[in-house]
Amino acid sequence: MDLIIQLLSGAVGGNVGGAMFKKASLGTVWNSVVGILGGGLGGQLLGMIGLGGGPGAAEGMDPASIASSVAGGGVGGVVLMAIIGVIKQAMDRR
Repeated sequence: MDLIIQLLSGAVGGNVGGAMFKKASLGTVWNSVVGILGGGLGGQLLGMIGLGGGPGAAEGMDPASIASSVAGGGVGGVVLMAIIGVIKQAMDRR
């Protein structure tokens, strides 16, 4: 369940990142796709270092676990969308 929350919050985070960084935005669909990837990666990385859901974490629906999944997924989505957007911008300048 944590992974689903991370992916959904990553999609939202990707679109929030697209709104924050207008020049780096990839459009709604691609912001969502990149956000989903970033949400999954961000949530799993937080789980690996023991700060949230992810590999080896106890499956639970407690508020702390949900908040951790939302935060990891959302932040991961924003970060990956911003990175991909900046790379796209750099490639477009050529």
